[in-house]
Amino acid sequence: MTSEFTLLMAVYAGDTPEFLRSALESATVAQTLAPTAVVIVRDGPVGPDLQAVLDEIAARPQTEVVQLEQNRGLGRALNAGLAHVTTPLVARMDADDICAPQRFARQIPLIEDALDVVGSAIAEFSDDPASPGLVRHVRTDPDEIVRSARTASPLNHPTVVFRVAAVAAVGGYPELAHMEDYLLWAKLIMNGARLGNIDEPLVYYRVGAGAYARRGGLVMWRSEQQLQEQFRQMGFTTRRQRLTNWVMRGPVYRLVPQSWRRAGYRLWRRLRG
Repeated sequence: MTSEFTLLMAVYAGDTPEFLRSALESATVAQTLAPTAVVIVRDGPVGPDLQAVLDEIAARPQTEVVQLEQNRGLGRALNAGLAHVTTPLVARMDADDICAPQRFARQIPLIEDALDVVGSAIAEFSDDPASPGLVRHVRTDPDEIVRSARTASPLNHPTVVFRVAAVAAVGGYPELAHMEDYLLWAKLIMNGARLGNIDEPLVYYRVGAGAYARRGGLVMWRSEQQLQEQFRQMGFTTRRQRLTNWVMRGPVYRLVPQSWRRAGYRLWRRLRG
């Protein structure tokens, strides 16, 4: 029998009401296997239009909107949402993406079978998910997922379904801005969790004008430094890996001009895929 699962999303002031509506519809009524419940966390104050959509959503059956008075960041918002989840599984999604109709029907059986986390490939789009661009492929072999995790995030965060117990066992989402998901995967691996992927685009990922700009700058570089330091302290990486990651994922990627970052990232994804 298929396990019950909760769709978990976080919304903040920068989200677009229309995108939220489309994202939620694609992950619920449009699914061949719909979630049992929905938990949406409002991460701090939002504008009246977005709040009106959240109020409308909150009135739906099996749906709860958790409203945080202050913006606390994605990791803390998701932890607040997890406190309201009563199902054994959680499916993640961002508030501006689109799910393929078969997403959960493909992922849930795999996680029921043997895994603690299941992700998928994603297809980027700008305006119309029916006309996607770059596909971010993922590794599917368990050993390769673990090995590659030392140098790059092995899962696309907006695509994952996970066991709540496995995430709770490592303390939930860590508090590391912009890197909470990657650090969570590392902690899960170190704790013996089983990670898997489906190399099929089950989520269409909206790429706005500032998508590549947000991956760079001093704030991201500092978060990257903290991430690599925690990896080393955990024993997740060696000293040599830490140095290589710090150079390649730090100044080489985070501090170059946006146009270079975009071109380099897309080339790396194609070669990796």
